[in-house]
Amino acid sequence: MTGEKTYRVIISGGGTGGHIYPAIAIANNLKEKHNVEILFVGAAGKMEMSKVPEAGYEIIGLWISGLQRKITFQNLLFPIKVISSILKSYKIIKSFKPDAVVGVGGYASAPLVYAATQKNIPALLQEQNSQAGLANKWLSKKVSKICVAYSGMEKYFPEEKLVLTGNPVRSDILNSLDKKVKASSRYGFSAQKNTLLVLGGSLGARTINEAMIDSLPVFIEAGIQVLWQTGKLYYDEMLLRTRNLDMKEVRVVEFIREMDLAYGLADVVVSRAGALSISELCLAGKPVVFIPSPNVAEDHQTKNAMALVEQDAAQMIPDKEAVEKLGDEILKLIRNGSRKEVLEKNIKKLAKPNATDEITNEVIKLIAA
Repeated sequence: MTGEKTYRVIISGGGTGGHIYPAIAIANNLKEKHNVEILFVGAAGKMEMSKVPEAGYEIIGLWISGLQRKITFQNLLFPIKVISSILKSYKIIKSFKPDAVVGVGGYASAPLVYAATQKNIPALLQEQNSQAGLANKWLSKKVSKICVAYSGMEKYFPEEKLVLTGNPVRSDILNSLDKKVKASSRYGFSAQKNTLLVLGGSLGARTINEAMIDSLPVFIEAGIQVLWQTGKLYYDEMLLRTRNLDMKEVRVVEFIREMDLAYGLADVVVSRAGALSISELCLAGKPVVFIPSPNVAEDHQTKNAMALVEQDAAQMIPDKEAVEKLGDEILKLIRNGSRKEVLEKNIKKLAKPNATDEITNEVIKLIAA
């Protein structure tokens, strides 16, 4: 790294944690391996405007939002927002003078990546999902490289531009398998007992929480330890609704920061099927039951989950059946050692532990070309 030229890279995108955390992982890896100055560009008012500075990077916000599925005032403003954001992107590029641009998906990435390609600046896209997003599909003809997490993405993108890298995830997840004893101590659990980890994202998932309210008495009676992340929106309500249950072996938490310990603890996981969650679960190598969110663009979470179900690497319950089926499905799986082994073995095969390194290498190759 010593004596290497300082590269200037803009990373653009956001809107959700699924776009922001991979972007920060790429930035951290670039900084670690090379002399790099990094600028983030996101959507003004969205979560990246706080999460990126918390990670130590500068960010500029664009006046941009996604298209709504119905006729709204926001949709009428959409063309004006796009033009405004592209013009601002040209100014950012002129001022920062990047050697390369990385788009991590979401509507926040489109104006900046488009402006960069118009100025012949090398651009790379990172597509996290098995179903390509609209912004990335539109940009794919203009960029030089597209890093993807799933095979078969040539149905969305030019095949010659594809690199199968996987999704960037936090490096501490890699060592989560060795942390069962430490994690059990952290949560006051027994390392000898079966533990269920329930994840609904940072804000929470209404269906998963409702299914847990229904299933919790079954898990308690079966002696299963439960670590349940309700999400910020539902935490108080779930505490209230479980106050009359015997919660000695249940931990209800709003948010889990030490995900490596949570995965280390788990014998079975219940989760939404966001791209980032799936990548982490593949690295953690845990049997998982997905309950895909139906409230996402083009139902991409169901497609993400099915990509694993088809390889017998996970199980899935549709959102509308979760309340009725979750308790029985988990009980059956947690008691079936051989089934758990099959799921563990198959999900580990899909892990891409070097994803962040590979994406970083592609960025540097673009600059050097």
